[in-house]
Amino acid sequence: MKRKIHIEYPLNPSSGTVIWNAISTPAGLERWFADKVTRTDKTFTFQWGKTEIRTAEIINMRTEYFIRFHWTDETKSKTYFELKIQFNELTTDHVLEVTDFADPGEEEDARELWDSQIDTLRRVFGL
Repeated sequence: MKRKIHIEYPLNPSSGTVIWNAISTPAGLERWFADKVTRTDKTFTFQWGKTEIRTAEIINMRTEYFIRFHWTDETKSKTYFELKIQFNELTTDHVLEVTDFADPGEEEDARELWDSQIDTLRRVFGL
């Protein structure tokens, strides 16, 4: 049984639209998440290097707030990964919340992978 992990990443004051485009469009995702990203309707195809290719379907979305994907090769139907933007009106900061699922014993590896990916996101988009 996979375990749910939830990580929050504070981002510098920035435009929510910039963050949304980075997490929800093929062009944005190509800059930090995968080497190549294409979209057909609700299906995104992610490619890393020359051989690793995975597809994910958007299972829920609210524009400029969150996007939830389910890997099509994942056998557990209730697993997903979600990228959610939270805005703090008091500080005018954005927080990117990542929800994912990992096999028991692999939670730390999943967190480290997300840490690395979000570091790239921050660097590329100046967040």
